[in-house]
Amino acid sequence: MTRPEGAPDGRASATASSAVERLIESTRELLWERGYVGTSPKAILQRANAGQGSMYHHFSGKPDLALAAIRRTAEEMRAEVARLLDGPGTALDRVGAYLRRERDALRGCPVGRLTQDPDVMADPALRAPVDETFDWLRGRLTEVLAEGRVRGELDAGLNPEATAASVVAVVQGGYVLARAAGTPAAFDQAVTGVLGLIEGHAAAGNR
Repeated sequence: MTRPEGAPDGRASATASSAVERLIESTRELLWERGYVGTSPKAILQRANAGQGSMYHHFSGKPDLALAAIRRTAEEMRAEVARLLDGPGTALDRVGAYLRRERDALRGCPVGRLTQDPDVMADPALRAPVDETFDWLRGRLTEVLAEGRVRGELDAGLNPEATAASVVAVVQGGYVLARAAGTPAAFDQAVTGVLGLIEGHAAAGNR
């Protein structure tokens, strides 16, 4: 049976989809490794094993492709964190699961590192997914900690909003300390410290 004129070719569509995925994933990796300036179109094409025509067929240019890559990274981070913070257990259990989740501390946070990139921060479109992700993270942590207070898992002396901001700051700062020291132990020590401070507000039966 012949394909109707003008109908999409399944093989061509799959090939195009594969090329788009390689371009986005390669850009994500390069942004994490080199930053925006160091992520040249040539480097992206080489990493993705794609031709120049493929890139400009699907994206208007490097900023458009970088935005797709940053959005993908932000979405994946939010999905993983949501899985942990929405999981079972007390508020302390869930925040602890987030703090202790598996990470490559020496590579740093793929979203957090973008805040140190002046070219990303200067572009409102590229910056938006970064700001949205951290706003969401602080908000969700605040909600979890506030739920813990309502349920009697955490005492009334704990400030959910301020504590959530501290947790995010310690995690991001922990990455910096780990990279500076050349060991993930510095990150582990930082998150252990903030978790201990939260545990100090836990009801006796939830410690």
